[in-house]
Amino acid sequence: MRRPQPAGSRAAGAAPVPKSGTPQRRATQPTALHPGAWWLWALALGTAATRTTNPLLLTLLITVSAYVVATRRPDTPWSRSYGAFVKLALAVLLIRLLFATILGSPIPGTHLLLTLPEVGLPAWAQGIRLGGEVTAEALTFALYDGLKLATLLICVGAANALANPSRLLKSLPGALYEMGVAVVVALTFAPSLIADVQRLRAARRLRGRPDKGLRGLLHVGLPVLEGALERSVSLAAAMDARGYGRTAQVPAAVRRTTAALTLGGLLGVCAGTYGLLTAEGATYGIPVLLTGLAAALAGLRLGGRRSLRTRYRPDRWDVRAWLVVASGVAVAALLTLAATRDAAALHPGVVPLVAPTLPLRPAAAILLGLLPAFVAPDPKEPS
Repeated sequence: MRRPQPAGSRAAGAAPVPKSGTPQRRATQPTALHPGAWWLWALALGTAATRTTNPLLLTLLITVSAYVVATRRPDTPWSRSYGAFVKLALAVLLIRLLFATILGSPIPGTHLLLTLPEVGLPAWAQGIRLGGEVTAEALTFALYDGLKLATLLICVGAANALANPSRLLKSLPGALYEMGVAVVVALTFAPSLIADVQRLRAARRLRGRPDKGLRGLLHVGLPVLEGALERSVSLAAAMDARGYGRTAQVPAAVRRTTAALTLGGLLGVCAGTYGLLTAEGATYGIPVLLTGLAAALAGLRLGGRRSLRTRYRPDRWDVRAWLVVASGVAVAALLTLAATRDAAALHPGVVPLVAPTLPLRPAAAILLGLLPAFVAPDPKEPS
């Protein structure tokens, strides 16, 4: 006959019972990448896009960012906004081509495509024309210029789809917290607006009502605007109830020092950047830029004393975050170097019109941006 076990004992092989008052840690730590690493990687790719007008290299940058988004995007509402950024980039490209067609272009050309009826303008509008000749050189220049801006928008969309906005807000310095709240709220509400538009258009189609044109836009836009205002009021009330906007009392000398360091640092950054972009200021550009950055960071550090906030389980900047940032910085640095050494390959000529070629070394440098697809944690794996 089996004896009854006394209270507090356990059978052989059973899991140990935790003692009361001793919290149990999770078996595994969170594996999500630091959101700042995704933004730095995407901004570095956007910087690389500004160094070239070669459509082949720009298309390769878009492909790299799209592949990383496809493999490392989490299944969350804010991560679905990548498609909206792609559509915005296509709209920007089409608008740039439309403006070049209707308003003309200062680029001279010999390959005439069509001739539009030209509208005469008064003398005060000299230098502007409506209609006239449309050349292949002008459209090609507009295509290169619009594709560069579209690539930059897609890179920002990749960062918005990969980085958690609430975790990014938690990682901001205290001096930028209020501004970060506004930006994060805007980025968080943008996917909700897109989802509301899709939901209302689908509901109108099911009822047999038009969802396109001016009438459909009014019947869809007004409910979306009403829902956005309701969410804004509810969010403002919730933030006010939780004490958002409180500031600590700091001495007047600290406030004046913070303002002087921040303003002087930003002016130094502007002066240093201007020096790097001009040939005359190449000698003082880097020292002034570094000094301005140091002063601005010191001002942000002091300004954080006014923010009464704490961080619960802050995100750690680990080796994977360094690798992700390093891949984007390497792409930007190598394309900047290639733009100075082989400007013809990264900026194909328009007059005379020549076909763009794919330079191998810059293309190989862009492929370094694929590293996050292999080193970043998979969001589908349980943490």
